[in-house]
Amino acid sequence: MSTPRRVLFLCTGNSCRSQMAEGWLRHLGGAAYQAYSAGLQPHGLNPLAVAVMAEVGIDLAGHTSDPLERYASTPIDDFITVCNRAAETCPLTPPGSRTLHWSFDDPPTLAREQGLTGEAELAVYRRVRDEIRAAVERYLAASPQQGGAD
Repeated sequence: MSTPRRVLFLCTGNSCRSQMAEGWLRHLGGAAYQAYSAGLQPHGLNPLAVAVMAEVGIDLAGHTSDPLERYASTPIDDFITVCNRAAETCPLTPPGSRTLHWSFDDPPTLAREQGLTGEAELAVYRRVRDEIRAAVERYLAASPQQGGAD
């Protein structure tokens, strides 16, 4: 068996989008991948992100909200930012890694700006969850681990 491809997802707070991406890759990629997530300013798991991922059978409850520096000595094959702010201000890109950027709306910010609560708020989280799943599926289809393009 080949060495798992190591993938690090980065966003600002490591509370929502990067956690969802990590969860999806662990779920869809299986043993061929080691998924990690981190934040520039981590501030804990977002409970609504945990809830909407649980709706699709992915448990984020055991995840931790980690600073990017935690992975400074971890070899990373693919470094993927999932928010524009992280892509613009990231102080550290793991040496030798391929860098990708996926831009997703921030559910907590959108909900707050639009004054959403309850089901309307959850709908924003679900939409972003599903967009992240689609991005992970595209990534897997093109991944060297799956015989796709590098």
